[in-house]
Amino acid sequence: QFTETFLTERDKPSKWSGIPQLLLKLYATSHLHSDFVECQNILKEISPLLSMEAMAFVTEERKLTQETTYPNTYIFDLFGGVDLLVEILMRPTVSLRGQKLKISDEMSKDCLSILYNTCVCTEGVTKRLAEKNDFVIFLFTLMTSKKTFLQTATLIEDILGVKKEMIRLDEVPNLSSLVSNFDQQQLANFCRILAVTISEMDTGNDDKHTLLAKNAQQKKSLSLGPSAAEINQAALLSIPGFVERLCKLATRKVSESTGTASFLQELEEWYTWLDNALVLDALMRVANEESEHSQASIVFSPPGASEENGLPHTSARTQLPQSMKIMHEIMYKLEVLYVLCVLLMGRQRNQVHRMIAEFKLIPGLNNLFDKLIWRKHSASALVLHGHNQNCDCSPDITLKIQFLRLLQSFSDHHENKYLLLNNQELNELSAISLKANIPEVEAVLNTDRSLVCDGKRGLLTRLLQVMKKEPAESSFRFWQARAVESFLRGTTSYADQMFLLKRGLLEHILYCIVDSECKSRDVLQSYFDLLGELMKFNVDAFKRFNKYINTDAKFQVFLKQINSSLVDSNMLVRCVTLSLDRFENQVDMKVAEVLSECRLLAYISQVPTQMSFLFRLINIIHVQTLTQENVSCLNTSLVILMLARRKERLPLYLRLLQRMEHNKKYPGFLLNNFHNLLRFWQQHYLHKDKDSTCLENSSCISFSYWKETVSILLNPDRQSPSALVSYMEEPYMDIDRDFTEE
Repeated sequence: QFTETFLTERDKPSKWSGIPQLLLKLYATSHLHSDFVECQNILKEISPLLSMEAMAFVTEERKLTQETTYPNTYIFDLFGGVDLLVEILMRPTVSLRGQKLKISDEMSKDCLSILYNTCVCTEGVTKRLAEKNDFVIFLFTLMTSKKTFLQTATLIEDILGVKKEMIRLDEVPNLSSLVSNFDQQQLANFCRILAVTISEMDTGNDDKHTLLAKNAQQKKSLSLGPSAAEINQAALLSIPGFVERLCKLATRKVSESTGTASFLQELEEWYTWLDNALVLDALMRVANEESEHSQASIVFSPPGASEENGLPHTSARTQLPQSMKIMHEIMYKLEVLYVLCVLLMGRQRNQVHRMIAEFKLIPGLNNLFDKLIWRKHSASALVLHGHNQNCDCSPDITLKIQFLRLLQSFSDHHENKYLLLNNQELNELSAISLKANIPEVEAVLNTDRSLVCDGKRGLLTRLLQVMKKEPAESSFRFWQARAVESFLRGTTSYADQMFLLKRGLLEHILYCIVDSECKSRDVLQSYFDLLGELMKFNVDAFKRFNKYINTDAKFQVFLKQINSSLVDSNMLVRCVTLSLDRFENQVDMKVAEVLSECRLLAYISQVPTQMSFLFRLINIIHVQTLTQENVSCLNTSLVILMLARRKERLPLYLRLLQRMEHNKKYPGFLLNNFHNLLRFWQQHYLHKDKDSTCLENSSCISFSYWKETVSILLNPDRQSPSALVSYMEEPYMDIDRDFTEE
């Protein structure tokens, strides 16, 4: 609406760099009957004005963002540039006299580039674009062209990152043919976008959300039907060959990846495409490092350099440093493993499991383990700009964590976990069962031997090897322990435990807990959980424990670690308590010997020890603060009381709790809290849910016995010696409170 004269007069004093005049021209030349040739020339003038700012923004590591303004991108947006480009890009969706308008890939590319640079530098632009749902869906259709693919993908990724509601992939026109026509390189990049569309929004860290909030959310979502993320997962799984292609991408060797020419082409796109400036920085450092040792030195020229196409000058173009290829492959595998991991944890878990097994993902990852996933790398290599080797942004580190998360999801309560072994190791499991004179595990017998790992070692054994070599302060220890523990989870298998015990796992865990006096809460929790699964009901494990913890001093350090945080160690306390109960009911010389010698069993067998645990377990949790992480404290306290009930000692334990309450000058506080927790337990676990089978499998106590015990404890009859109310004095009773009230 401004006149050209006005814009020209104001341009210099306002430092507008001629952008408003260019936009005015662009508007005039982009009408419906335009041939767009002039448009493209104007876009070519605007583009460098914005890209220099965006380049500065990214390479400056956002250090100066507070003081710096980005006038060109700001002016471009202020004078309506963003809306105009959206309109131009979407012209092909408009029919004129029954004919669809077309604009060239080159022009689309320029528009996308300018939009992206504006998003990078100017606050709020990305959010505005995210609100235009039809535009976001339209962007997906631009990915059909190879020329505009990378630009489109990067812009979509940015937009989806700030979008409030999740996009529905089933609204994307021809999604199936779009994805089926991607080459492997495009599919890997597309996984970056998928990551945002298939992960539940606002779940944050699942372990930290209160169960009250999660239960309320579940009730709400039952009435609303499947979430957008679930719909998107289903949409992807319905695309023919989708999972198979992901498995191929995840397991291909570096040598099988792209040829040098197309790889250089993509690097050039990365170089001009700013989102990957940090990646490029890492690639460059590796290239320079290698070029010192080799003749194939690669020097990247800045954008607009003398060489026409901006391709890097190389003295030997065909020789690309191997580390750069490795880096490239790592970046891809990261995204692919993330998508597979989310699908493995989704509603179609069994279908995904079957496909992943069939397409040999596990043996494929096993073959990549040494060379790519857990390779040795030099100290300076492969760290993104401005980060250090051990921060989680390093692609190498993120790949390892994604890999471990995938293994954890794959093994967790699923028979396919035995695919992590090779044929020889499966035979070893059978031999362990035969020697112990116990039936072979059904799932081992049912494992399809054509789908297991090949080579000298299976994936689980390789994982144990690197786990033992991991430095004490390493952030991987948590994930490694979680992955191995998920292999042991579910119904306790003596053969599985012995397989790991023979490989020195118990001694390694005890070394970390006792000798290195591990301080990290997360690592300690994962090691205690793993130790519990490894030792549960296993006499040989308790013998090994006693052999390692062979002095009172060591045992005291171990107890100090257990007592330092019961939220972290209660699963171990539960496993030892359950094992003690089983051993006491067995008539066997080996068991009798362990019972008489083992410090840990002797310690747990004392009633004062059990009462101390019970009191603290109930005291550290409340209904309002229960999460997936600490609800185990409630279940461990129930295990102690169920075993007491079996021995007809439940009234004794409740009387002792009452006495402890009085001694601590807290009459009624503990028992009221426990009463509320048990009422919540009934609400939470009596739904048709897998939680109940988990409780049954892990404790070997039937779920009906769990339910009965809770009912007996909650009996309102004050004459019942096993009811909590019998041990509460009237004035201190507060047992009918509504949980939803804070």
